[in-house]
Amino acid sequence: MRTIVGLWRWRRNPLRRGTDLIEAWIALAAVLLLALATPVTGWFCGRAVDSSLRDTVRLQHEQRHRTTAVVVSRSTEPRFTTYDTESAATQDVGTRVNATWRATDGSAHSGTVSAPLYKPRRGDTFRLWTDDRGKQVQSPMNATGARTHAVLAGFGATVLAAGLVECGRRLIVWRLVQRRYRRLDQAWAAAGPDWGRTGAGS
Repeated sequence: MRTIVGLWRWRRNPLRRGTDLIEAWIALAAVLLLALATPVTGWFCGRAVDSSLRDTVRLQHEQRHRTTAVVVSRSTEPRFTTYDTESAATQDVGTRVNATWRATDGSAHSGTVSAPLYKPRRGDTFRLWTDDRGKQVQSPMNATGARTHAVLAGFGATVLAAGLVECGRRLIVWRLVQRRYRRLDQAWAAAGPDWGRTGAGS
């Protein structure tokens, strides 16, 4: 709002100072930057993040594989909270179990892994994501999740750029105000001693 108010300092006025005109130009520049530059900054940032995440999604789908695991026994480790890379929320669905599974190359593996089972029993099966070596990994991010992160990154960049523009404008205006105060002090120092005296022209 103060940026818009600063534009009114262009009005012709015999009391208008040089710093008032400078402040008006700064206000105009800030408005243009907020209207044009900050959205463009957010768009480029979002596009760059989207491109990077698309590569990540592709690599994860190439390097992570889904297989079927068989529960051997329930682990003595406590139930824990898992994190889904495809959403921004945590889900309390993980249970530690001793299981066996096969990797994509056909090799057999066994160990303690997390299973999306509430009360696992021997012989139960569940889907498991593994890497090329057969080690359990999180599920790969999907395209929707990558796009959501990119949009959030672009929005955050836009807000940050707008904040920087406004902070820069406020800093320059503050310096202008300080200059006005210094000039006022100098003028008062010159006229102050004769203020109110007869014949002093005041």
